[in-house]
Amino acid sequence: VQLQASGGGLVQAGDSLRLSCAASGRSFSSYAIGWFRQAPGKEREFVAAISWSGSTTYYADSVKGRFTISRDNAKNTVHLQMNSLGPEDTAVYYCAADSILSRLRSNKYTYWGQGTQVTVSS
Repeated sequence: VQLQASGGGLVQAGDSLRLSCAASGRSFSSYAIGWFRQAPGKEREFVAAISWSGSTTYYADSVKGRFTISRDNAKNTVHLQMNSLGPEDTAVYYCAADSILSRLRSNKYTYWGQGTQVTVSS
């Protein structure tokens, strides 16, 4: 599975962005997908994850209530809707895939894609 994140940009605090993770390759619908982010000088951080069916989602406490993860298996795409953005959300955002949803919550993954930069100005 090849993954490519897109949709990042420069926004102001309080704005929204919608990130997309486009996947190619076989069996996309059988993988759980997660979003991670890494800010300069900081460790990679789990953001959100969604099961292969879309029925189960997990969020980091720092984004709960502001971010929503969703997927469209017919289009091999996962989205991350980010609302009420703040400077603390500034990071490169990556999507990743794994056959086991719980592994993503533990910062583990099988496939990793290129990231997209999100910058939030105060």
